[in-house]
Amino acid sequence: MLTADLAQSWLRGGRIGPRYIETVDSGYLRDAAELIRIFKEHEGRARQELAHVLEEYVGLATDYKIMRGLIKLLMDRCTFETISPVDPIEIRRTLFLKARAVHPLVGDEALRAEVVTDTALELGCAVEAIEAGLYADLPANQKLVEFEHLSESELLDLYNVAQAQALLYRCVEMRLTVEPQASENYRELFAAIKAYRLIHTVKGSASKGYEVRLDGPVSMFHRSQKYGVQMAVFLPALLLCKGWTMRAEIAQKLGGGGRPAFFELNSRQTQLRSHYIPATERERSAQEKFYESWMRFETEWTLEPSSEVIDLGESAFIPDFALSHPDGHLFYLEILGFWTPQFLQDRLRELEHARVKNFIIAAWDELRGSRDPLTRIPSHTIVFKTKLDPVMVELMLNSFVAGDNVDEQS
Repeated sequence: MLTADLAQSWLRGGRIGPRYIETVDSGYLRDAAELIRIFKEHEGRARQELAHVLEEYVGLATDYKIMRGLIKLLMDRCTFETISPVDPIEIRRTLFLKARAVHPLVGDEALRAEVVTDTALELGCAVEAIEAGLYADLPANQKLVEFEHLSESELLDLYNVAQAQALLYRCVEMRLTVEPQASENYRELFAAIKAYRLIHTVKGSASKGYEVRLDGPVSMFHRSQKYGVQMAVFLPALLLCKGWTMRAEIAQKLGGGGRPAFFELNSRQTQLRSHYIPATERERSAQEKFYESWMRFETEWTLEPSSEVIDLGESAFIPDFALSHPDGHLFYLEILGFWTPQFLQDRLRELEHARVKNFIIAAWDELRGSRDPLTRIPSHTIVFKTKLDPVMVELMLNSFVAGDNVDEQS
């Protein structure tokens, strides 16, 4: 993605939007192709060599910011590594200890060569490896070992999406209006929201459509930078979904303040093309880790991913898992992404108002987006530190079932 200094936007009245480039422009296509060629040719070479050639190519061009933006996106597709047969830190430690014993070495090439040779013998490598590896771990000397190739058209599309993403770093709130559609389309959209761990509330019904409100990073007092990245990387996933209209409130200043402006987008637009693919692999989530742990856990409860959107009247509940017992009991489990104590309380009130009792909410303390204290853990709620333990879930499930049995007997 782009850094703030490379982001470009326009502002007219109360509307704001990214400054896109024409992806069919022959000049931009030529520049994109040339930059990609430079990156390809520098695979296996040092970062500083690549940087020097790129600096020469960009020069004093009038579209300097655009060129820098394209280079940043290409750099994001690079893997640089330290290439040395011996750890550079060990080379420096051994070499400097030997040099200290015979200093000064300045101006005495023969003595210097002798120290380097002794170091190579001690470390069991060639003299050339000592010279080449001495500072091989400095960023400028690291080698480009892998470049994820793409076409010039794909790069220009990626640039336009990145400009739109950059606006979302200053997002106060995003509202999505989702038109009535097939349930699998709803699930795709809600799955994307949950995959990127965004704080969200859902209003509406499957028959009438939904309104989804997403908190933005500017509205958070804690972990806002990390959350801003999550909101930005959500945008390409949103572009793959159907039947939505977006209205995002954007703060005109990075820390908020000033008159708000609104960035509007919908699923019928054609200017932005997502570089994601449907069901793309994402960072392993807490849900995936919990599922793997449960599969190794001996219990009578059966865990299955949930495909339901449960109507709560004025809102909806989108659980991650369904847990069933041979005696017929069924419970739903939702693992929250980013959350705040207020958001958790609102979610629990919605479920209580709809008289839903067969659920568990699990909240990862690492993703608590507010410094507001959680004075007590509400019922139906598990707050976990590092990973969600299946034992904790099973204990809560069994306590609910035991409570049902007591009520039946009384």
